[in-house]
Amino acid sequence: MKVLSKRGASSQPSVQPALPSEAPTLVIITGMSGAGRTEAMHTFEDLGYFCIDNLPPTFLIDLVKLAGLSSGSERRLAVVCDLRAQEFFSALTGVLARLRRRNVPYTMLFLDATEEALLARFKASRRRHPLCEGDMTVTEGISAERELLASVRETANFIIDTSKKEPQALRKEIRAFISQKSQQDELRVSVFSFGFKNNSPYDADIIIDVRFLPNPYYEPALRAQTGLDDAVRSFVLDRSETQEFLRSWHDLLRVIMPGYVSEGKRYLSLAIGCTGGQHRSVALAEETGVFLRELGYQVAVSHRDLPLAKAAESDAAEAKAAEAKDTSENA
Repeated sequence: MKVLSKRGASSQPSVQPALPSEAPTLVIITGMSGAGRTEAMHTFEDLGYFCIDNLPPTFLIDLVKLAGLSSGSERRLAVVCDLRAQEFFSALTGVLARLRRRNVPYTMLFLDATEEALLARFKASRRRHPLCEGDMTVTEGISAERELLASVRETANFIIDTSKKEPQALRKEIRAFISQKSQQDELRVSVFSFGFKNNSPYDADIIIDVRFLPNPYYEPALRAQTGLDDAVRSFVLDRSETQEFLRSWHDLLRVIMPGYVSEGKRYLSLAIGCTGGQHRSVALAEETGVFLRELGYQVAVSHRDLPLAKAAESDAAEAKAAEAKDTSENA
C-alpha cells in the first residue's frame, strides 16, 4: 500500500485548488490493470485529495473512521482498490454495503479499456499482468480480471473507457465529473520578478528578460525606489519601447494561456527578470498580473529579489555615510 501526498519536491509553495462543495468526499478508483488508475490517482492528488494506492478494501471502514468522513469532515480521500490485493479484493462489495449502511457517501470510478489497448500497454511497459501466474499469458490475465471485476463494474458511478485516451484527455474527463469549475479557474498562475545577477530561477515555466529596457537605477532620484513606486512604474511603463513590448507580450499570453488550459496544466510560473530585480522586472511583473487577472486567471504576483535589492541599497547608503563621516573627522 502506498500513500501519496506529493509527487515531487518543489521550491515553490504548494497551492491546493479549491473544490466545489458538491465534490465527492470519498472516491474509490478501480478497474482494469493498465487502464490508467495511476494517472487517475495523480489527477485526484492535483485536485487536493489525499491519495492511497493499492488499499485493501477491508481497510476502507477504518480509514473512514480515521478521517472522520462520517462526521462532516472536509477532508477528501481517493483510494485505489484493485486486484493487486487479490485475497482482499473480494471483500470490496461487502465493504461498500457497510459504507452505505453507515450513510457514508462515496463515488466509484471504474477505468476500462479494450483488450487490444491493454495488450499494447503491457507490451510497451513490459510489466507482468497481476493475475498472470505460471504459463498464463497476458491475454488470459486480462480475461480473468475482466470476469472478476464484472460485478464491481456494474455498481460503479462512473465508467471511463481509456482505450483511445491520452493521459491529458483522461485527466480532463476526471476533472469534468469531479468539478463543475472551468479549467481556466483551476489553473493557478504565479508571476514573479527576479534579478539575473542573483541567478536565474530554475523552477519557472517561462522566463522573460527585460534588461533591454532603460534602467531606472541610473536615475539618482529613482535608484532607491522600486517598481512598486509610482515614479519607477511611470519611468518603465510609459516608454514607447515598453509599450511595444507589452503589446507583443500580451498577444503572446493570449495565445499560450488557453493552450496551457486545454492541456490540463494546473500551475504555471512566469518569471520576469532584470539586472537586480528591483525596478523593471517588478513593474512589469505587476503589470502582467493585472493583465492576466483581466483575462480571468487566478494570479499571484511576488518579487523574489526585492528584499535583496533593498538590503544592498541600505548597505551602500550606510557605507557612504560612514565614508563621509571618516572624511569629516580626518579633515
